Amino acid sequence: MKRVYDFLFHLSRNNNKPWFDAHKDQYLQAKKVFDEFTSELIDRIAKWDEYLAAAKPSVKDSTYRIYRDIRFSKDKRPYKTYMGAFVVPGGKKSPYCGYYFHLEPPQKTGLIGQCMLYVGIYQPDPKIMASFRDEVSVNGDSFLETVAKAKGFYLVDDCYRKVPAGFEGVENEEWKQLLRLKEVNLTRPMDKDFLFSGNLAEKVASRLKKCKDFSAFLNRCVEYALEGNL
Repeated sequence: MKRVYDFLFHLSRNNNKPWFDAHKDQYLQAKKVFDEFTSELIDRIAKWDEYLAAAKPSVKDSTYRIYRDIRFSKDKRPYKTYMGAFVVPGGKKSPYCGYYFHLEPPQKTGLIGQCMLYVGIYQPDPKIMASFRDEVSVNGDSFLETVAKAKGFYLVDDCYRKVPAGFEGVENEEWKQLLRLKEVNLTRPMDKDFLFSGNLAEKVASRLKKCKDFSAFLNRCVEYALEGNL
C-alpha cells in the first residue's frame, strides 16, 4: 500500500493535468495495487458477512474514479487525492450497510492524513433512518451491544439538536442520543505502520469483522424499510 500512499502524497502537491499525465504510469501501478487489495478484501469479508456473500460486489462497483467532477465546484483541482473502497452488498450505490477503506495522505506538511476505516450507511434514505430509530426506540441496548463488540471503533457522533418527532417519549438517555444521530457509522483511524505492513487485506478484514453484528443490525433495518413497512 506504500506505493499507493506515495503516489497520492505527491499528487496532493501537484494536482494538475500536466503532472498527472507525466506520471500516468505511476497512477496505473498504484491503481492496480489498490484494485488487487480491494478484490482480496471483498473475498475476505464475504466469508463472514452473509449479506455481502449474497450480493458480492465487483471491484469496479466498490471503488471510485480519481477524476473529480469540477463542473459545478469552485474547487477546480482535477483529481481526488485519496482512494477509497466501499465494500457493500450490491455495490457502492446500494442502500445497505458496508465497509469503507479510505486512504488519504495529508494535504500539507505537518497535517494528519485521513486514513480511516468506516462501517455504516452513506447518506441513508430517511425511511432507513426511520426504521433504525423505530428499532432503537424499543431495543436500544441490542444496538449498543453491537457497538461495544466493535473494539477499536467509535460511533460517529453527528447529531441533531433534538430527538426527532415521534420519539420524544423515549426516556433512556443513551437511546435518546442514538435517536438524534444523522447517520449511523463506526470509524477507526489507521496509521502508516499498519498500512505499510504485510497482509493488509487480511488485517483490515480482521478489524472489520468486529463490526459484523453492527452491520447486520443496520441491514435488518434496511430490509424492513425496503419491504415497505414504513
